[in-house]
Amino acid sequence: MGMTITEKILAAHAGRNEVQPGELINARIDLALANDITAPVAIREFNRIGVEQVFDRNRIALVPDHFTPNKDIKSAEQARTMREFARRFGITHYFEVGRMGIEHCLLPQEGLVLPGDLVIGADSHTCTYGALGAFATGVGSTDLAAAMATGEVWLRVPETIKVIINGTNWNKWVGGKDLILYLIGKIGVDGALYKAIEFTGETISALSMDGRLTMANMAIEAGAKNGIFAPDEKTRAYLERRARRPYKFYSSDEEACYCEVYEFDLGDIEPQVAFPHLPENTRPLSEVGTVSIDQAVIGSCTNGRIEDLRAAAQVLRGRKVNSNVRLIIIPGTQEIYLQALTEGLIEVFIEAGAAVSTPTCGPCLGGHMGILAKGEKAVSTTNRNFVGRMGHPESEIYLSNPAVAAASAILGRLAGPEEVK
Repeated sequence: MGMTITEKILAAHAGRNEVQPGELINARIDLALANDITAPVAIREFNRIGVEQVFDRNRIALVPDHFTPNKDIKSAEQARTMREFARRFGITHYFEVGRMGIEHCLLPQEGLVLPGDLVIGADSHTCTYGALGAFATGVGSTDLAAAMATGEVWLRVPETIKVIINGTNWNKWVGGKDLILYLIGKIGVDGALYKAIEFTGETISALSMDGRLTMANMAIEAGAKNGIFAPDEKTRAYLERRARRPYKFYSSDEEACYCEVYEFDLGDIEPQVAFPHLPENTRPLSEVGTVSIDQAVIGSCTNGRIEDLRAAAQVLRGRKVNSNVRLIIIPGTQEIYLQALTEGLIEVFIEAGAAVSTPTCGPCLGGHMGILAKGEKAVSTTNRNFVGRMGHPESEIYLSNPAVAAASAILGRLAGPEEVK
């Protein structure tokens, strides 16, 4: 029987010729990841195990990004716990403020995640790396502690859903964020519960790497264990100056078995907006009505890449942010920030009246850099719009792509770029 790309990667890392959905396996990992919220818990559990060394100091990445630069004493202590652990064990991939980025933007950029890898992270959006053809999934801090000690993780092999998007007739301003919001709107936040989502079709082949990273990032918002793309020449080109070690391309067999297959036409998809309080509560831009906003956020591990900033700048150039709106723009990494500076995008943002931040998760999880007050509404390029996600439980979050967020910031209400004069 044929296997999917997800099954092939898991079989290879379990030292087996094949695996079947539902099987429990022990698999070796290529990389373990944690941030300043989850790492301190994992470090405490690691210390309780009593081992003398981590399994491989070159296969662990520690990225303080959620509450950094530190917003208070507690967040400073959490970051110090990571820093001391990294120094104690000589962790190669520790990224400090000024030399860092949002973890799921940073690791692909640095070539630390590669096709065919098995990656676990104590963060639910670890599934981002499926864009590179890796099996990547989030785990709890206790599982991460065991993995840092042993280099292994136990997993149940997921069934796979195939999502086919056909067509090359792109509606204007549609990107990866709209494709994934459209899918989540169709299948719901539990539509892929503990399943792999495999993205394919001519639309997917035409999608940029930044767009693929955005889509894989939000696979978890449909409940998926992982989202994954078959690597291709675009993947190879992306890795050409980044990869630090050998990698392997996997693809699904023609006779592979899928539990469900969804097929969509690109021409039916326009820019999407997810209304409060779930990512599945999507509407096409043409049906959003009149919703005033108080804040717009462009950034995060979902849409903080250079392609996203270019789209925002295209809308904002020569225009001003509405006087009733706070626009916060957060490049995903220092490298992306520098590239945006070189291209003149930062100048566009500041002249428009936006605040530009050093890389941080910040407002996405209601951490800092843009907390919402009671009754306030924000349009955001982040990945979740749960109750209280960005501040007060009576605030509201509307998810969109960067161009829609920029247009909304200008007009003071949910709006598309073509409405901006």
